[in-house]
Amino acid sequence: MTGIHDLGLFIAAGLLLNVTPGPDMAYIAARGAAGGLRAGAAATLGITAGCLLHTIAAAAGLSVLLATSAAAFSVVKWCGAAYLLYAGLRLVAASARPSRARNANAGGALLPPAPAMRIFREALVINVLNPKVALFFLAFLPQFIETDASSKALAFMALGCLFIFNSLFVNLPVAWLAARAGRSVRARATTARWLTGAVGALFVLLAARLATLERT
Repeated sequence: MTGIHDLGLFIAAGLLLNVTPGPDMAYIAARGAAGGLRAGAAATLGITAGCLLHTIAAAAGLSVLLATSAAAFSVVKWCGAAYLLYAGLRLVAASARPSRARNANAGGALLPPAPAMRIFREALVINVLNPKVALFFLAFLPQFIETDASSKALAFMALGCLFIFNSLFVNLPVAWLAARAGRSVRARATTARWLTGAVGALFVLLAARLATLERT
C-alpha cells in the first residue's frame, strides 16, 4: 500500500507485541475464566473497539495531546484508574455477599454471568482510558509510514486496523483457553466466589498499575 513500508516486519512485530502478556490480556483472561467464552469474547471485542478508537484519535492527532500535555495525560490516567478500581471493588464486594442463586441451587455458580454488552462496554472504557495505549499507537505505527506518503492519516489507519485485526488471533484463543480453564471452577459455588473475588482483586491491581504510569 502506498505510504507504508516493511509491511511484513510490521505484521511480525505486531504479532509479537500482541502475544506479550499485558493488562488487556489479563482482563480478557479474567473475564473468560469467570464468565465463559461469551464473556471472554465480549471483553476481546471491547478491547478491540477501544484500540480502534485510539487509532482514529492518533490518526487525527489527538494522541499528540496526551504525549505533550502532562495535565491531559494525568486526567485520562486517573479516570481509567478510578474506573478499574470501581469495577474491582464491585466484584470483591459481590464475592463476599451470600448468593441467592446459591441458596436455590447449591451446585450452581455464585453469580450469574454478566451481560455481554456490559462486559463489552467495560472493556471499551478501560482500554480507552489507558493513555499508554494511545501513546503506543502514536509511537509504533509511524515507524512504518513513509515520510513522503501522500496520505499519512490513511496509512496510519490501515496499519492500525491491521494490527487490531491480527490481535484477534491472539486474544480470542486466550478467551477460549481461559473459559475452558475456568469451567470446573465456575461449577462450584465456593470456588466461583473465590474466582469472582480474584478477578476483582486483579482489577484493583490493574488500577494501581495504571495510576503509577508516567509519561515517557
